[in-house]
Order: sequence, then structure tokens, then C-alpha cells
Amino acid sequence: MARILVKRLLSILGLLLVLAAAFVAGWVPLPYYALGPGPARDVTPLIRVEGHPVYASDGTLIMTTVAYRKVTALQALFAWIDPERSLVAQDVLYPPGSSVEQEDQRARSQMDQSKIDATAVVLRRLLAYPKDHGTGALIQYVGPGCPAEGELFPGDLVVEIDGQDVASADEASRLLDAVPVDRPVTFDVEAGGDRTEVRLARGVCGDAEEPLLGINLIDGFPIDVTISSGDVGGPSAGMMWALGLYELMTPGDLTDGRTIAGTGTIDLRGNVGPIGDIADKAVAARQAGADVFLVPRADLVTLQGIDTDGMDVVPVSTFAQVLRYLGVEPPNPS
Repeated sequence: MARILVKRLLSILGLLLVLAAAFVAGWVPLPYYALGPGPARDVTPLIRVEGHPVYASDGTLIMTTVAYRKVTALQALFAWIDPERSLVAQDVLYPPGSSVEQEDQRARSQMDQSKIDATAVVLRRLLAYPKDHGTGALIQYVGPGCPAEGELFPGDLVVEIDGQDVASADEASRLLDAVPVDRPVTFDVEAGGDRTEVRLARGVCGDAEEPLLGINLIDGFPIDVTISSGDVGGPSAGMMWALGLYELMTPGDLTDGRTIAGTGTIDLRGNVGPIGDIADKAVAARQAGADVFLVPRADLVTLQGIDTDGMDVVPVSTFAQVLRYLGVEPPNPS
């Protein structure tokens, strides 16, 4: 009788251990993330232009993304055997010393900067910007770890500095230079239809020897351009934002009815820069049925051996090269 009771207890204990192991494997997250192709999004419906005619297109311009999520042991196993996914340690995505919230905020800031840079590049080609500009100075860049981080953001429009109206980026710079280094500066900024007052003191910023705020300003845009990026962060959509905006603001059809995918950063000079996870984005483009995949030239070597399934992979280094490939000779090619 005692032996039967012991066997039953051992069976129950074994079952509990199995259930516990299953719970841990299926529900307890590990310090790892599964990375793989994310959704491909048509960029033109995400861009709204006011103050300039817009034109329809028969084709599709899509930005590619990378999806990542924290995994359990069971999910890690599935990701490990999936050829289109990879496992990455948490401290690769979120370096020690920074929180998940801080890194996510920086990714959103990079995305907002990519929108500003893309818009500036297009307006320089199609309008007389920055000679003809809107009122105020746009925050184009906020330095990581600088006093302005988390207080001012790319896309904020500075309309006053210490109570004085700001008409341009040059005027904003003059007003800032007139404020003693040891005195705080008060900004009145507009963002999303709201007006906010921000008071900042200069401080440590990168490798600079003198105290700084850590911002870069450009002239306000002469038309209203709004780009909705949703929950996507990082700078890699910049080239496609520029292409989508150019397509909307010009008659004709750049795509010639095709589905054109792409990825790449863009700066104020129109240079297209490399991005991370290019292989995953190539897979995302292929899965979206893209006819063409525009990639930064510096990333082309990484795509060797990746199945593109007949998709034309086109390397570019500048936005002007993108336009030339699509049959447009820009007025000021670079």
C-alpha cells in the first residue's frame, strides 16, 4: 500500500514538474528577441500634403520593416528553426545603461528626423525652399544624451525664444547665441496643433567641450506635410518617405504601375545611407510582391545569397539616383 502511495506521489510530482516546465517554456520570457521580416507598408497613403497640389499614382511605393518581439523558450526554438528569423540578445537591442523606454524614444526620434530630412530634400527639389520658407525654425535633430533630449523633438516648430518671435533658423541661432551660456533658454514650440513652453539649460553634450543644448535647426517648411509612421521607429524609412512625397507632389506616375519597395536613411543633402537587417527587409519586399527593391549601395554586399525571386535589386547612394532610375532627371542632380 505504501509503495502504491509513493508511486502516485511521484507521478503527481512528475506531472507537476512537466506542467511547470511547459509553463516556463511557453510563458516566461527570455532575455532574447526574435527578429524577422515585418509588414510592408504603402507610404503614399501615410503622407498628407496641404498647400500644394497632389497627384494619384497607379503603382505602389512600400517601405519594408523588421518585426521583433521578446520570446519564451518555446518561441525561441521556433525562431531558431525558422530560416527567416533570428535570435538576438536583449542587450544588443537595448544596450546596458539604457532602458527600453529610452531606446524606444530614440527610435521614434530617429523616425521623426527621417521625416524632416525627407521633406526638406523633396522641397528643395520641387520648390524654392529654403529661400522661400515658413515662419519659425524646425527642430531637425536632437543629440542623444544632450539637455534637449526628451524635452524637444524633431518636428517641433520653434516660434519664440525668450519671448522673441522666430522667423527663420538663422534668427533662432542669433537669439540663442545672445543668451549667456550659464542662463536657461525658454522655447515656445508648436507640435501637433499644441503650443508648449520648454525651459532648458545648456550642459554636457557628446564630445563638445562647451555646454550645449544639443539641437539642430532648419527653416520652417512653406507647406504642411504630415507623415504618419505609426509604431515604426528608426531612420531607415527616410528614402521611401522622400520618394512617396515626391510622387504625391508631381504629376505622372514614377512607379509605372509597379510595386516598388525600398529602404535606406536619408540626410539633408539627399544621401542614402545603410541600414540594419537588410536581409529581413529584402524578404519583406519579396513577400509583398515587389517588382523592385531599392537598397543603399553600402548594403548591397549583405544581400548576396538572399533569394530575391526575380525582384530587381537596385543599389543607390543618393536620392537623385533613385529619381534617375525612375526616369526623372532632377533639376539639381547630385
